[in-house]
Amino acid sequence: MIELHCHTTCSDGTLTPSELVASAAAAGITALAITDHDTLSGWPEAHEACLRHGLELIPGLELSTVHNSSSLHILGFYPDPVQLAPFLEERHAARVRRAGRIVGRLAELGYPIAMPSVPTPGRFHIASALKQAGYVNDEQDAFRRWLGEGKPAYVPYEHLSAEEGIRRLRECGAVTVWAHPLLFRGGSVEEVLPALAASGLQGIEVYHSEHTPRQSARLAELARQWGLVVTGGSDFHGDNKSGVSLNMLQLPLTLLDPIKRLAGVPAAV
Repeated sequence: MIELHCHTTCSDGTLTPSELVASAAAAGITALAITDHDTLSGWPEAHEACLRHGLELIPGLELSTVHNSSSLHILGFYPDPVQLAPFLEERHAARVRRAGRIVGRLAELGYPIAMPSVPTPGRFHIASALKQAGYVNDEQDAFRRWLGEGKPAYVPYEHLSAEEGIRRLRECGAVTVWAHPLLFRGGSVEEVLPALAASGLQGIEVYHSEHTPRQSARLAELARQWGLVVTGGSDFHGDNKSGVSLNMLQLPLTLLDPIKRLAGVPAAV
């Protein structure tokens, strides 16, 4: 079984890379993608853990971009880390600035907190700080009240268009996949997909913990029509995302072969 969308403490997950690998192995996963937000920093630890547990590591990331003034995430598999590093340094600095602006807005609203002291601060870390300060009962409440898109403390990403993000990832050898397309709020998949495909998009995340079987069937048909690879993953973050568990989708390892072909990676490693 395969998981192509997971997060660790290197971004907004609650398990370290080693803990994630151990949990994936226990759940029956044989190939695991680490797709932290805008960072590759979890790869070395995950690689060592995969060797210990006998898993195949699929190097990846989830790039934060904007399309039609809404957040749109692009998964990139098998990028060249040396080529991509300078660009991700810029994006990491943008994430830190964004988190600082959100903290500032919360203070203006009367809910002061300290800036989360983590390597890659994001909204989940801010939600946890709000919970620790006693302002909310749980992180999801913080998103519903202040941090969700369109809410009072929401701050959009510093502009990186989806088209530019796809181009940058492709230049670094990554296979580009639109993450959880049905969660995108800036237009229907049918409306947005032509522009992304024209920019070099190579795949769609058809299977996701928040996609129904009917929705996945619709996305699979769109992937067929546009000649895109099909991927899937739970979008596991640890214990901060209720109802989501590793291997919950029971996805077959055969999803990996088309990705490897596009990346120029041997089918058997």
